[in-house]
Amino acid sequence: MARVCEICGKSASIGNRVETRGKAKYLGGVGTKVTGITRRKFKPNLQRVKVATPNGGAKSMRVCTQCIRSGAIRKKVRQAPFRLPVEAKSGGAKKGKRKAAPKTKS
Repeated sequence: MARVCEICGKSASIGNRVETRGKAKYLGGVGTKVTGITRRKFKPNLQRVKVATPNGGAKSMRVCTQCIRSGAIRKKVRQAPFRLPVEAKSGGAKKGKRKAAPKTKS
């Protein structure tokens, strides 16, 4: 099944390409005329995406952009998020020890 979204099943739909000529009436012309109608296909915008599966793996799928944007799928995380080392978390800035401000003569 080529050119079909694997999530929602969106596929190519058929429509018309309408060719017109002439100047529009609101621009001072006599109006536009249809000079030709031909059939055409509206193809979905499919992207090949690595999708995270529930068991922790990843699977490559062809998914339309609307499914990606709506959150119907969850992309695989390519790299684990950055985490601070354990000693940096606890031994960082010490609380309560501040230097006194220098006294000025006034």
